[in-house]
Amino acid sequence: MAYVAGSSAGRGRTRPDGAGSERATAAGRPAPDADARPERTSLSVRARDAVRQRIVDRRYPQGARLVEREVAEELRMSRVPVREALRALVGEGLLELLPHSGVRVRRLERADVEHLYEVWEPLAVQASRLAARRVAGSAPAEPQGVTALRASLDRAEEAASDDEGTREVAAHTAFHEDIVALSGNPMLARTMEQLSGQLQLLFGMREEPQHMRAQHAVMFRYIAAGDEESAAASTLLHVRDSRAVALRSLFDDA
Repeated sequence: MAYVAGSSAGRGRTRPDGAGSERATAAGRPAPDADARPERTSLSVRARDAVRQRIVDRRYPQGARLVEREVAEELRMSRVPVREALRALVGEGLLELLPHSGVRVRRLERADVEHLYEVWEPLAVQASRLAARRVAGSAPAEPQGVTALRASLDRAEEAASDDEGTREVAAHTAFHEDIVALSGNPMLARTMEQLSGQLQLLFGMREEPQHMRAQHAVMFRYIAAGDEESAAASTLLHVRDSRAVALRSLFDDA
């Protein structure tokens, strides 16, 4: 599988007066216009989300080799957006390049999990602190993001009651993403986006004890109250507890 941008043989050229904009390519297709790239980008995002979800719910298990052509057929897309999606997921750390060609789903080793938590812990704590600060600064009004947080908590509880693990993972992931959104810090949001796929994968692989769901409710209470330090402290406890649960679930730590 080659990870290079595909060339467009026979692409029509536009004359200075614009008359060439409607010319067909050698293959008989209209020449690409300004709308072609946004459309391709949208397809690439859809492909990336679809492949990521298949990795998270383990339809594509760890170590599985992904063939660009087969993924494109499964998603009913052309190979170009799928190629871009796979390349993006390599960047997210969910896929890894094979020595000669192609990609495979990355296996999470113990060191990977520990490194992920080392990065996620300070970011998660700061996100909660900033979210609480924003709530306090908007009083007496309540930011819309608080409603989103409450909704994510409700969805997680409903999914847990129905014993639907995939829905519960999605809700827990959304809860942490909603905290980042509420923080109002776009740089933090971009940084956390790089970890999102690996966190979803990790959440989907481990057990989720009842007390950890309860910790989300405590975090929410402090954030909604605008209590920065309590929000940060409860998040630190949650992330460290989450790390212990992950290591115990995946590597049989005592």
